[in-house]
Formats: sequence, C-alpha cells, structure tokens
Amino acid sequence: MRRILGRRVALRALAGVLVATLTVGVAACGGDEPGGTTAAQAGPNGLDDGSELTMWTRAPLERQAKLLVEAYNASHKNKVKLTVVPNDDYVAKVGAAAGSGGLPDLFAADIVYVPNWVKQGLFQDISANIDGLGFKDSINKGHLAAGTVDGKKHVLPFVLDLSMLFWNKQLFRDAGLDPEKAPATLDEYAAAAKAVQALGRKDVYGTAAGLNCGGCLVFTWFPSIWAGGGEVLSADGTEAKLADDTAQKVYGTWRELWKSGAVLPASAGETGPTWTAAFTEGKIGLMFYPATLLSSTTFDVGVAGIPGPTGGASTFVGGDGLGVSKDSKKAAQAWSFLNWMMSEDAQVEVLAKNKDVVARADLAKNKYAAEDPRLVTINEVAGKGDTPVALNFQQAFNAANSPWLTLVRNQVLNGSGDVQKDNGEITAVLKQ
Repeated sequence: MRRILGRRVALRALAGVLVATLTVGVAACGGDEPGGTTAAQAGPNGLDDGSELTMWTRAPLERQAKLLVEAYNASHKNKVKLTVVPNDDYVAKVGAAAGSGGLPDLFAADIVYVPNWVKQGLFQDISANIDGLGFKDSINKGHLAAGTVDGKKHVLPFVLDLSMLFWNKQLFRDAGLDPEKAPATLDEYAAAAKAVQALGRKDVYGTAAGLNCGGCLVFTWFPSIWAGGGEVLSADGTEAKLADDTAQKVYGTWRELWKSGAVLPASAGETGPTWTAAFTEGKIGLMFYPATLLSSTTFDVGVAGIPGPTGGASTFVGGDGLGVSKDSKKAAQAWSFLNWMMSEDAQVEVLAKNKDVVARADLAKNKYAAEDPRLVTINEVAGKGDTPVALNFQQAFNAANSPWLTLVRNQVLNGSGDVQKDNGEITAVLKQ
C-alpha cells in the first residue's frame, strides 16, 4: 500500500474547479474517434456535440451517480447512458471488459482499486487536462494520488464516501443517554450500545457491523486505529501494523461487545450487501455508517467522527474515482462530463443539495451545509481521515477469506488465533 495522506491532511482540500485554462487533450490508449475532435481542440469544457457516452458505476453509489447523470443529461447535448453493476460483480465485469476491449467511455472505481487498474492501463492519462486547471491544488488529494502513477493522473473524484459514527437519537433518549452527545471513545461507544441493548426490545440491538465483510471492516475500523494515534501500515506500505497495541484495543472492545450480546447477531455472517440495513430501519442504537446514506436515513440521527480507544476522531475517505477508459473513442466528450461534474452546479446543486460531501474545498461551506450542522461535522472530520491504497488491496483486505478478515474474525468472534501471525499473512499479500 502507498500511504497517501496523514490523518490530519487527508481531505483538507476536497477538489477543484475545472476551469477554462485547459489546453491539452486526453492522451492514452483509446483516444478519440478517427477524424474526431481531441479534448484540446474542443476547448476547456470538452466537446458537447450530442454524442452518447456510456458509464459504469457500482451499486453502492447508484443514487449519487444517477443524480449527476440526470442533471448532466438535462443540461447538455451529450447524453450519458449509465449502467449500475452489483458491487460483488463489479471487479469481474471490469476485468472481463478490459480484456475484450469493451470498457465504457467512463467508469468509476472504488478508490482502493484505482492504483491497480491504473497500473494495468485501464484508464486514459488525463494529466494535461488536470494540470491545466486553475484549482488543481484543491482537488481531493487522496483520490488524485490513488490515480497517479509515474506522475501521470488518470481519475478525478466521483463520489466521496466517508465513514462516520451515526446514532439513533430516539433510541438514545429511550436508553437514558444524551441524544445530542456523541460517544467520545470506543469505551463510551460500547457503553451506549449496551444501554440500548438493555431496553430489551424485540429486534433492537445496540450496534451492528459487517463482521464477514473485509471492506466494511476496513471502512469502519481503520478510523478507530487512526483516531487512537495508530497506523494500519508501515510508511513504505509493505508491512501491516494491524497487530499493534491500538489495533488490539479496537478488537478487544468489539470482542467484549460481541460477547455481551449488544451486536446484531446477523453481523457475524454479514458479507456486505445489507450491513447498514438494520440501522436504516431504526433498529440499531449506533454504528459506524457511510456518510452517503445521511440523506436516505429518515429518522433523527446524530453524526460524529469515529472515535479511537481513548478519544480522537477520524474517517476512512473512500468512495470512487472516475476516469476515461482505455477503450473510449470519445475522450473529448467524456471530458465534458468530467469538467461539468466538478462545477458548482454539480457539486452544490446536485451533491450538496442531497446531503453528500462536495469534492471541492472552496464549496465545502455551501448554503446546504450551512443548513445542516451534520454536514459541517462531516466536512470537518474529513480533514482527519485517510485513504489507504495498495496494488493488492483487494487480496489483502476486501476479498472473501482475506487475511484481514481472518484476523478480525479470530480476534472478535472466535477468541482464538495468533494476531501476530494473522497480521503477517496480510503483510505477505501486500509484499507480493
């Protein structure tokens, strides 16, 4: 893994405006159609000539992708045809299409997969376009760095997803907890979960997690380690640090929570598709939860950063990057979408309006964020987060039966296993 940003600077600047200083076109494997207009010739906004563009995204970001595509289509001659792919099928679909020359014009990628796919040549180089932008220094640094190989940039931030602590204010009231106060430490988190559990209500549990989902656990537990002053990987990204003291304190808290019965029992087998469902249904007191789901959570919730064992707050700066595929023959038209995607119209009137995190630092304090203090909290905690990225991230962490998943299940569910040995198995995959 390449460590991209420190905890205090991961999202200090979220993104930049794509402005009228673009002078160089997209250069890569696919290129524009023979005789067509290059991005440079089309101008800073790309080419809007009524072309049909194809785009793929994975299901977890369907809502945001549809909002952006619908708004673009309504305001441009070009039309984007969006295909939403189930999350578990996405990697295989992209791989098969890449091998057959069948990738869409634009496709999104989980930011932790971007380095590998860039290395494989799946995205076109859009360095010249990005470098010509007046606000390039404000573009989300984690997403840009993930898509940069040998100094060449390949993706822009599509949707930023942050892991946050959410709590059900009504269940907090019922349990005698302060509904306006977030647990400040993991111990306080555990105590709150047990208080909700003590209500004894049918199908209501203190907390929940995706305990058979490596990606869910990375997204929600790495921030507790960062908040506690720990690291998940060595500086050179070749050694897992997931057996260190801070990490073990995190596992210990969750092991005790599991034994207490305050964790939704279905969490043990949860592989990802429904890991947030019980909270969304109002049946969970508090949990670590995607910020992108704020707008679809219909009851009153509190939002805070994810705490460490003794305090602090952090977040996993996830989400997807978006780029032009190697197979696209419409680079200039694809740039039109990317350019618009970072505009104020898209960032504020589409994303911020729907309670999503904007991808531009200069728009973070927009009118919609000002109306909802929770959005301000999300933006503030974003600056304390990280974006861990590795060429072998899928194998080490997200894959079924990954060594990371083995470590967590041994420590939390099984109460057995050698944490140092399991950590070494993660390191072995990272070094491949």
